[in-house]
Amino acid sequence: MIVRMNESHVAQIAKMEKLCFSDPWSERSIASELENSLSLWLVYEQEERVLGYIGSQSVPPESDMMNLAVLPEARKQGIAQALVCELIRLLHSEGSESLTLEVRVSNLPAISLYTKLGFEMVGRRPGYYVNPKEDALIMRKEL
Repeated sequence: MIVRMNESHVAQIAKMEKLCFSDPWSERSIASELENSLSLWLVYEQEERVLGYIGSQSVPPESDMMNLAVLPEARKQGIAQALVCELIRLLHSEGSESLTLEVRVSNLPAISLYTKLGFEMVGRRPGYYVNPKEDALIMRKEL
């Protein structure tokens, strides 16, 4: 089930950040998104366990995807796709006309998913990521 993030999800999301990313968001940073009127975070949960999440910030008519992660043992089940699709649906209903994201150039599964969902490469940010240092592809979808 996909729901909007609430306080009960923050600790699990922070643990997933550490598991999935080399430069994770802190629990405090994630919690602060609950107070940010520009943010929309969604959680895919099963029996109160967070299996995946996605975060965004919007200044309509534009939105930016901040985070997307799925637990390693829950991957390849369509969770990431479901989260992106629900985020797009909600952002569009709230007035966003486009969604932009950055993705590591080496993250071929994510690039494949975004391309499948209609995102197009519109640029590159050299040295955007650290640990390891790597370029980001900028991808965008008109909603």
